[in-house]
Amino acid sequence: MNELVNQNLGKLDFTIAIPTFNGAKRLPTVLDKLLKQTNLQKITWEVIVIDNNSLDNTSELIKNYQKHFNNVCPLKYFHEKQQGIAYARMRAVSEAKGEFIAFLDDDNLPEHDWVWQSYIFGKKHPKAGAWSGQIHGDFEVNPPENFKIIQTFLAIREHGLQPYLFDADNLRLPPGAALVVRKKVWCESVPKQLVFKGRLGKFMLAGDDTEALLYIYKAGWEIWYNPAMHIYHQIPQWRLEKDYLIALARGCGLCIFQLRLINAKSWEKPIILIKTILGNLCRILQHIFKYKGQLKTNLIALFEIEFYLASMISPLYYLKCYFHRFL
Repeated sequence: MNELVNQNLGKLDFTIAIPTFNGAKRLPTVLDKLLKQTNLQKITWEVIVIDNNSLDNTSELIKNYQKHFNNVCPLKYFHEKQQGIAYARMRAVSEAKGEFIAFLDDDNLPEHDWVWQSYIFGKKHPKAGAWSGQIHGDFEVNPPENFKIIQTFLAIREHGLQPYLFDADNLRLPPGAALVVRKKVWCESVPKQLVFKGRLGKFMLAGDDTEALLYIYKAGWEIWYNPAMHIYHQIPQWRLEKDYLIALARGCGLCIFQLRLINAKSWEKPIILIKTILGNLCRILQHIFKYKGQLKTNLIALFEIEFYLASMISPLYYLKCYFHRFL
C-alpha cells in the first residue's frame, strides 16, 4: 500500500544520481551493476543521469539503456549546461523523486546489495543526514609504494567493519562519490550556490563535496560511515601519474581555510588563520627533514608536501577569491 501511495504522489524511496562528463565508455559498467541490484522488490527507485556537457555519445547511450531498465526502474536523462559537479549534483537534487539520493560517479561500481544496504541504513538512522560506505580501489596499474598514505584523496575509504560518526569538526568527511543524503535535508541545509564548483581549471580546486556536508552538519544532522555499503572505484593509470597527483594535492589544499570557516564562530577565525599557516608550515619542515634526499624520487612525500603547502597558503587564496568577487 505504501508503495502505491508513493507512486501516486510521484515520490519514490530511492534515487541514484550519476553526474557525468564524457562518460559514455564508463557508464555501461555502472548501469549494468545497477541492473543487478538485489532485495529491491519492496523499494521504489529510479536512476537519473546528469550529463554535464559531454562531447561524446552519452545521451545516445542512455537512450539505448532505457529499454533495459523498463522492467527494473525508470532511467532518466537530464542535461546540465552549467559546468561543474556542484551544479550537476544540484540539478540531480532538483530532479530526484527519492526520499534518499545516492550520488554515484561514472567510475563507481556498486556491489549487488549497495542500494539495499544504503536504504536500510537510512531507515534505521533517522538522524543521519548523509552516509557513505567502503570505497575500494580498482586499479588499472599497481599504485606507487606507500600509496595508502594518500588514498583518501582519490576517494578510497576502507575504515573498518564498525559504523561510526564522521568527524566534521576536523574536516574528516566522506567524498561525494557514493554518498547518500536525505533529499529533504539537502534542500533545507545546502545553499543553492556553493563556493566550490568542482575540479575546474588549472587549479583542480576541490571542496565541493565537503562544503555541502559541512552545511548538513551545521544544520544538526549526523554524517555516518556504514561499512556494509561497498563500492569499487576505478582508478586509471593517468590518475596515478605525478602531474595529476600533484595537481590533486594542490586543489585539495587550497580549499582548506574556506572550508574551516563554514562552521567557525567569529572569534575562532583568527585562531583558524594562525593554525592553518603555522600548522602546515611545521608539517612541511617535518616532511623535508623526514624525507631528506628522497623528495625527487618519493612521489607520496611530494604529494604530502604539496598538500601542506597549498593548505598553508589557502588563506591567501581565500582573500584572492573574496576580492575577485568585487572587481
